[in-house]
Amino acid sequence: MKKRSIPKTPFFAAFSVGAVLFSAHAGGGFATGNQANTYYVGLGWAGVVSAIVAMLLLTLTMRQAMVMYNSRGLTSYKQLFETLYHPFDKIEWLFEVFFYIMVLMAVAAAISGAASALQGYFGMNYYLGVVAVGVLVLMLTIFGAGIVRAASTYMGIAILITAISIYAIGIFKSGSSISSVLAADFQTTGFGNIPKAVLNAFTYAGFQCVTLPTMVACGTTMKNREGCAKAMWISFVMNTVALVLSVFMLLSWQSVYTAVEGGTTIPTLTVCNAMGIHALTVIYGVCLLLCLISTGVTTIFGFVARFEKLSMFSRIQSAPIRSAIVSAFIIILSMTISMAGLSNIIKYGYGYCGYLGIAVVVIPFLTVGVYKNRKYLKNHAFANAAETEEEPASRARTIRPVAAAQGD
Repeated sequence: MKKRSIPKTPFFAAFSVGAVLFSAHAGGGFATGNQANTYYVGLGWAGVVSAIVAMLLLTLTMRQAMVMYNSRGLTSYKQLFETLYHPFDKIEWLFEVFFYIMVLMAVAAAISGAASALQGYFGMNYYLGVVAVGVLVLMLTIFGAGIVRAASTYMGIAILITAISIYAIGIFKSGSSISSVLAADFQTTGFGNIPKAVLNAFTYAGFQCVTLPTMVACGTTMKNREGCAKAMWISFVMNTVALVLSVFMLLSWQSVYTAVEGGTTIPTLTVCNAMGIHALTVIYGVCLLLCLISTGVTTIFGFVARFEKLSMFSRIQSAPIRSAIVSAFIIILSMTISMAGLSNIIKYGYGYCGYLGIAVVVIPFLTVGVYKNRKYLKNHAFANAAETEEEPASRARTIRPVAAAQGD
């Protein structure tokens, strides 16, 4: 038997998949600054390390999930987690609980934040802003994985450029250098914050795993293990650079935005206003809206992909209409939860869901998932890999059905 040649994954194809995770993380992760302030800034220098570790844990988890999903030809995240947990398939329901709660909170925070930004920048009525953002998110989620990949790719590029520009200017304009801030913090805290930094890294990666269903749905274009790895390393670089720069900037301006009433809700906006650069504030507003909308789109899409296939929707022939019904339901419900406020949602809701995410997603995929993927790929090719001349369809290494493969 001739050796199978592994097709190379084009950079743009891998980038488009990596950008989905980046866009999903952008809204609450570093655009508002709320999550960065809650989980990292208070830890000082250890918070910077924690942010890097969190992004590594997240992208490695997504990588194993995509490899398992694509290699076996799975068609839903329910099948993915049944494969991961097999022979204890029913544990899959723990992820369902985690996912439903996190979708509600993530979408509520994204839409509420975007509507507040429209109100603050353009004077738009808050409730009108909610409707406008909701309709836009709805339109982007009802037309399938292709539109989500495309939207995330271009929004991801715009977000990355504007975010890095804002953070770089913010760091430069601060009264003291980031090195002196970190050095002073180390002299005060030493290694005392390391345990908390480790916990926060896992917790942060845990609740960010709400985007896993979207990632596996949009990541089916990766035809081999190398492609999945390439996409997630690109995503790691994008996410880490943006998140770390946001932490650096907030550390430099911490004394300023914490002294302003409500300044910690969207601390990046408070910093932009404090710098007094109008153009920068406008650019930040555009970046913030793109981030929040992309977070809402990528989060809802995974929910839609799961529920539009239920039997209750079987009489509806149009896929966009089925998607629209499910999307509209989750958007309306999320807005009810948003009344709790962005800070409370992130501190308490995200935090507790993060603990559950550690137990049912991060640790299982980085242990059992790694083992099962390595074992399976020793004897099987990716289910969605294209046939090559070197190895025809009648190859000796056959691809087994999903049910038979779950034990691997």
